[in-house]
Amino acid sequence: MGVWSLVCVMVLASCSSKRSYFPRKMELQHVDVVRFDEAILNVSVDSSLQDIRYLYDEYETFMPVFTENILGISPEDTLYLAEALPLFLEDTLYGFKETNAEVKKQFADISDLEEKMDKAFMRFHYLYPEMPIPTVYFFISGFNASILFMEEDIAVGTDMYLGKDWKYYNRVVHNYQKQNMRRECIPIDVVSAYLFRNLLYTATKNRLIDNMIYRGKVMYLLSVLMPEYPGYEIMGYTKEQWDWCVKHERAIWNTIMDKRDLFKTESMVLTSYLNDGPFTSEVSQDAPGRVGTWIGWRIAESYMEHNEQVTLQELIADGDAQAILQNSFYKP
Repeated sequence: MGVWSLVCVMVLASCSSKRSYFPRKMELQHVDVVRFDEAILNVSVDSSLQDIRYLYDEYETFMPVFTENILGISPEDTLYLAEALPLFLEDTLYGFKETNAEVKKQFADISDLEEKMDKAFMRFHYLYPEMPIPTVYFFISGFNASILFMEEDIAVGTDMYLGKDWKYYNRVVHNYQKQNMRRECIPIDVVSAYLFRNLLYTATKNRLIDNMIYRGKVMYLLSVLMPEYPGYEIMGYTKEQWDWCVKHERAIWNTIMDKRDLFKTESMVLTSYLNDGPFTSEVSQDAPGRVGTWIGWRIAESYMEHNEQVTLQELIADGDAQAILQNSFYKP
């Protein structure tokens, strides 16, 4: 996790924010990307035990995580692993072999992904210089995981980002999930996962309003850290879903208020508004999932535009959701 001794000169403007939070010159931060996916795909059937010992030596932090969490094999059982790993990599029943070949093709050059992550963490480091920049491991998941956490680091299952039309996804995910299984979604997913893991929920209550604004604050920060992405990409929506929310923003808010859901704590209510899904049932079957988070983002954005003395760090640390809502002057 090194730091490049370069200075990045750029004008930074968020796709969703009219405020400017960063100076023109910042020290560029480099995110180390470890290509464990390439290494694991080079394991040979004829020399698997030797190759596995090499992987344990070369990737002593990640190899045990991969073995236990993805393969379900004890890291100490190298003999069994030597038999199971080639079968995992060469499987044709579930499409792993063809999928792995596609991973090699699509991720031969990842410089564009590295650049986006570097810039996002450059901005984050400016705001939170005391927080470590993660190492990012790319790995083959066997359709088991998009993101894995490892204390301070993050792992990305590259086989989960081959495009929404990759034929083997029909067996493992719902249709509404496929739109975010694209190569270009990786930087957003990495930074988003890092933020939600490290910028913790600080509200003392667990009401819908507290959860909406917590998630909305993080999404607002994500949009500021990654201004090259349009809002719908940050949110994980299609443009049509985003446009639907913009068009019906007042109706969404009125529904929340009319049902008096804002201060409810029931898990079914929270799940409906905040969890991923094909739609938000509390609002409409035409509403995309997570509209509660989307509204929370709009509130956070309005709050920061009306309170220019408040820093991003102060916004994230503020656990008083009612005060943020009141002082946001949010009126869709």
